[in-house]
Amino acid sequence: MAETTVVHLLRHGEVHNPAGILYGRLPGYHLSETGRLMAETVAKAVGGRDIVKLYSSPLERALETAAPLADKLGLEATPDPRLIEAGNLLEGRTVGQGLGLLRDWRNYRYFWNPLRPSWGEAYPAIVLRMKSIIDEARAAARGHEVVLVSHQLPIWAIRSAAEGRRLWHDPRRRQCALASLTTLTFDRDRLISIGYSEPAGTLDTGPAVPGA
Repeated sequence: MAETTVVHLLRHGEVHNPAGILYGRLPGYHLSETGRLMAETVAKAVGGRDIVKLYSSPLERALETAAPLADKLGLEATPDPRLIEAGNLLEGRTVGQGLGLLRDWRNYRYFWNPLRPSWGEAYPAIVLRMKSIIDEARAAARGHEVVLVSHQLPIWAIRSAAEGRRLWHDPRRRQCALASLTTLTFDRDRLISIGYSEPAGTLDTGPAVPGA
Protein backbone atom coordinates (compact mmCIF):
# COMPACT_ATOMS: atom_id res chain seq x y z
CA MET A 1 0.00 0.00 0.00
CA ALA A 2 1.13 3.55 -0.73
CA GLU A 3 2.35 5.59 2.23
CA THR A 4 2.54 9.24 1.25
CA THR A 5 4.53 11.80 3.25
CA VAL A 6 4.64 15.46 2.24
CA VAL A 7 7.49 17.82 3.20
CA HIS A 8 6.85 21.54 2.72
CA LEU A 9 9.91 23.82 2.64
CA LEU A 10 8.66 27.28 3.58
CA ARG A 11 10.83 30.32 2.95
CA HIS A 12 10.47 33.05 5.57
CA GLY A 13 8.56 36.28 4.87
CA GLU A 14 9.85 39.76 4.09
CA VAL A 15 12.45 41.17 6.49
CA HIS A 16 12.69 44.74 7.78
CA ASN A 17 16.00 45.83 6.25
CA PRO A 18 15.88 49.50 5.15
CA ALA A 19 19.67 49.77 4.97
CA GLY A 20 19.96 46.97 2.40
CA ILE A 21 22.37 44.87 4.44
CA LEU A 22 23.35 41.37 3.39
CA TYR A 23 22.29 40.00 6.76
CA GLY A 24 22.91 36.27 6.24
CA ARG A 25 23.09 34.65 9.68
CA LEU A 26 23.38 37.92 11.61
CA PRO A 27 20.98 38.21 14.56
CA GLY A 28 18.46 40.99 15.00
CA TYR A 29 16.71 40.88 11.61
CA HIS A 30 12.97 40.51 12.05
CA LEU A 31 9.98 40.30 9.75
CA SER A 32 8.57 43.55 8.41
CA GLU A 33 4.87 44.32 8.74
CA THR A 34 4.37 42.81 5.29
CA GLY A 35 6.45 39.79 6.32
CA ARG A 36 4.19 39.16 9.31
CA LEU A 37 1.16 39.38 7.02
CA MET A 38 2.84 36.89 4.68
CA ALA A 39 3.32 34.46 7.57
CA GLU A 40 -0.32 34.80 8.59
CA THR A 41 -1.44 34.27 4.99
CA VAL A 42 0.55 31.06 4.68
CA ALA A 43 -0.86 29.82 7.99
CA LYS A 44 -4.41 30.37 6.73
CA ALA A 45 -3.60 28.67 3.41
CA VAL A 46 -2.11 25.45 4.80
CA GLY A 47 -3.36 25.38 8.39
CA GLY A 48 -6.10 22.92 7.48
CA ARG A 49 -3.71 20.34 6.05
CA ASP A 50 -2.54 17.16 7.78
CA ILE A 51 0.62 18.81 9.18
CA VAL A 52 1.86 17.03 12.31
CA LYS A 53 5.38 18.47 12.69
CA LEU A 54 6.91 21.93 12.32
CA TYR A 55 10.63 22.76 12.23
CA SER A 56 12.38 26.08 11.73
CA SER A 57 15.73 27.70 11.17
CA PRO A 58 16.82 29.26 14.50
CA LEU A 59 17.06 32.76 12.96
CA GLU A 60 14.44 35.29 14.09
CA ARG A 61 12.83 35.81 10.69
CA ALA A 62 12.22 32.08 10.27
CA LEU A 63 10.83 31.55 13.77
CA GLU A 64 8.54 34.55 13.30
CA THR A 65 7.31 33.06 10.03
CA ALA A 66 6.62 29.75 11.74
CA ALA A 67 4.73 31.31 14.68
CA PRO A 68 1.29 31.86 13.06
CA LEU A 69 1.33 28.36 11.61
CA ALA A 70 2.33 26.90 14.99
CA ASP A 71 -0.62 28.70 16.58
CA LYS A 72 -2.99 27.54 13.85
CA LEU A 73 -1.91 23.90 14.15
CA GLY A 74 -1.39 23.78 17.90
CA LEU A 75 2.22 22.71 17.36
CA GLU A 76 5.58 23.91 18.64
CA ALA A 77 8.11 25.05 16.05
CA THR A 78 11.29 23.09 16.71
CA PRO A 79 14.44 25.12 15.90
CA ASP A 80 17.04 23.17 13.95
CA PRO A 81 20.42 24.59 12.87
CA ARG A 82 20.43 22.47 9.71
CA LEU A 83 17.75 24.81 8.30
CA ILE A 84 19.80 27.97 8.85
CA GLU A 85 20.76 30.41 6.09
CA ALA A 86 23.86 29.58 4.04
CA GLY A 87 27.11 30.86 5.52
CA ASN A 88 28.38 33.97 3.72
CA LEU A 89 31.69 35.80 4.27
CA LEU A 90 30.12 39.02 2.95
CA GLU A 91 27.33 39.29 5.51
CA GLY A 92 27.06 42.67 7.19
CA ARG A 93 27.96 44.55 4.01
CA THR A 94 25.61 46.85 2.12
CA VAL A 95 24.27 45.36 -1.07
CA GLY A 96 23.03 48.56 -2.67
CA GLN A 97 21.38 48.08 -6.08
CA GLY A 98 22.57 44.49 -6.29
CA LEU A 99 26.02 45.63 -7.40
CA GLY A 100 27.29 47.29 -4.24
CA LEU A 101 29.36 44.28 -3.22
CA LEU A 102 31.01 44.16 -6.64
CA ARG A 103 31.95 47.84 -6.61
CA ASP A 104 34.14 47.41 -3.53
CA TRP A 105 37.54 46.06 -4.59
CA ARG A 106 38.11 44.67 -1.09
CA ASN A 107 35.49 42.02 -1.83
CA TYR A 108 37.15 40.73 -5.00
CA ARG A 109 39.13 38.08 -3.15
CA TYR A 110 35.86 36.32 -2.34
CA PHE A 111 34.76 35.90 -5.95
CA TRP A 112 37.50 33.64 -7.32
CA ASN A 113 35.27 30.54 -7.62
CA PRO A 114 31.52 31.08 -8.11
CA LEU A 115 31.02 27.34 -8.60
CA ARG A 116 31.80 26.53 -4.95
CA PRO A 117 30.93 29.39 -4.10
CA SER A 118 34.14 30.91 -2.71
CA TRP A 119 32.30 33.63 -0.76
CA GLY A 120 30.41 31.24 1.45
CA GLU A 121 29.22 27.77 2.42
CA ALA A 122 29.78 25.19 -0.31
CA TYR A 123 26.68 24.09 -2.19
CA PRO A 124 27.22 20.35 -1.48
CA ALA A 125 27.46 21.09 2.26
CA ILE A 126 24.13 22.92 2.14
CA VAL A 127 22.52 19.99 0.34
CA LEU A 128 23.84 17.48 2.87
CA ARG A 129 22.49 19.31 5.91
CA MET A 130 19.13 20.01 4.25
CA LYS A 131 18.78 16.36 3.20
CA SER A 132 19.59 15.30 6.75
CA ILE A 133 16.81 17.35 8.35
CA ILE A 134 14.34 16.50 5.56
CA ASP A 135 14.95 12.77 6.07
CA GLU A 136 14.58 13.13 9.83
CA ALA A 137 11.41 15.24 9.58
CA ARG A 138 9.93 12.89 6.99
CA ALA A 139 10.47 9.93 9.30
CA ALA A 140 8.86 11.78 12.21
CA ALA A 141 5.80 12.71 10.12
CA ARG A 142 5.56 9.48 8.13
CA GLY A 143 2.20 9.20 6.39
CA HIS A 144 1.38 12.84 7.14
CA GLU A 145 2.77 16.30 6.32
CA VAL A 146 5.55 18.41 7.82
CA VAL A 147 6.70 22.02 7.37
CA LEU A 148 10.34 23.16 7.51
CA VAL A 149 10.91 26.93 7.59
CA SER A 150 14.21 27.89 5.99
CA HIS A 151 15.85 30.35 3.60
CA GLN A 152 16.08 30.86 -0.13
CA LEU A 153 19.48 29.34 -0.95
CA PRO A 154 19.15 26.21 1.22
CA ILE A 155 15.72 25.51 -0.24
CA TRP A 156 16.87 26.13 -3.81
CA ALA A 157 20.01 24.01 -3.34
CA ILE A 158 18.13 20.94 -2.12
CA ARG A 159 15.49 21.35 -4.83
CA SER A 160 18.21 21.58 -7.49
CA ALA A 161 19.85 18.43 -6.13
CA ALA A 162 16.52 16.59 -6.03
CA GLU A 163 15.81 17.56 -9.64
CA GLY A 164 19.28 16.48 -10.76
CA ARG A 165 20.43 19.97 -11.76
CA ARG A 166 23.85 21.51 -11.19
CA LEU A 167 24.18 23.32 -7.88
CA TRP A 168 25.93 26.45 -9.15
CA HIS A 169 23.47 28.89 -10.68
CA ASP A 170 22.42 32.49 -11.27
CA PRO A 171 20.73 33.63 -8.01
CA ARG A 172 18.33 35.76 -10.04
CA ARG A 173 16.81 32.62 -11.51
CA ARG A 174 15.84 30.92 -8.26
CA GLN A 175 12.16 30.03 -8.03
CA CYS A 176 11.81 30.61 -4.31
CA ALA A 177 9.89 33.79 -3.50
CA LEU A 178 9.31 35.14 -0.01
CA ALA A 179 6.89 32.95 1.98
CA SER A 180 6.77 30.41 -0.87
CA LEU A 181 6.36 26.67 -0.45
CA THR A 182 8.54 24.09 -2.18
CA THR A 183 6.77 20.79 -1.65
CA LEU A 184 8.39 17.35 -1.77
CA THR A 185 6.06 14.36 -1.91
CA PHE A 186 7.32 10.89 -1.01
CA ASP A 187 5.86 7.42 -1.50
CA ARG A 188 7.48 5.70 1.46
CA ASP A 189 11.15 6.67 0.93
CA ARG A 190 10.90 7.51 -2.78
CA LEU A 191 10.53 11.11 -3.93
CA ILE A 192 7.68 11.13 -6.45
CA SER A 193 7.02 14.82 -7.08
CA ILE A 194 8.23 18.36 -6.43
CA GLY A 195 5.76 21.24 -6.34
CA TYR A 196 5.94 24.97 -5.82
CA SER A 197 3.38 27.54 -4.71
CA GLU A 198 3.19 31.11 -3.45
CA PRO A 199 0.30 31.40 -0.97
CA ALA A 200 1.34 34.99 -0.15
CA GLY A 201 2.41 35.89 -3.67
CA THR A 202 0.16 38.92 -3.92
CA LEU A 203 2.03 40.46 -0.99
CA ASP A 204 5.52 40.12 -2.51
CA THR A 205 7.09 43.58 -2.70
CA GLY A 206 9.79 42.71 -5.23
CA PRO A 207 13.39 41.43 -5.19
CA ALA A 208 14.80 40.90 -1.71
CA VAL A 209 18.38 41.39 -0.54
CA PRO A 210 20.42 38.29 -1.50
CA GLY A 211 21.24 35.90 1.31
CA ALA A 212 17.77 35.84 2.73
